[in-house]
Amino acid sequence: MTPRTDRAARAIRASPAALYRAFAHPGAMEAWLPPEGMTGRMLAFDFRDGGSYRMRLTYDDPGHPPGKSSDDADEVEVRFLELIPDRSIVQAVTFDSPDPRFAGVMTMIWTFVPGPSGTGVTVRCDDVPEGIRREDHEAALASTLENLARFTE
Repeated sequence: MTPRTDRAARAIRASPAALYRAFAHPGAMEAWLPPEGMTGRMLAFDFRDGGSYRMRLTYDDPGHPPGKSSDDADEVEVRFLELIPDRSIVQAVTFDSPDPRFAGVMTMIWTFVPGPSGTGVTVRCDDVPEGIRREDHEAALASTLENLARFTE
């Protein structure tokens, strides 16, 4: 299968420093990272180059199709590959799943570019596992960016 890249972007009325800080605290990430319809719980957190976090994303609706890790949840292990304060965050994301369609490591690159009306935030996901439907992923990324905007603005 050909590697796939998904992306999303939006302008947020917050400084690059405020956006970067939203990644630096586990409670903050629990508040804004889960897309609509999910709740996050941080299981481990170490914000530094080479550090990582583990988060459990639970579906709010019990009738939702099964998650990647269990019937009601997705768990992700994320390593911080590169942290450039106030500019970018590069992560390696591994889903905890017995399903091989979700196997592998997805690279997520978050960038923050200051502009006249706020900061342009882009998230690019390389090597998206084939089991993640493009339209679902793009909707989740847009939802997460909306949450980040509400959290930082």
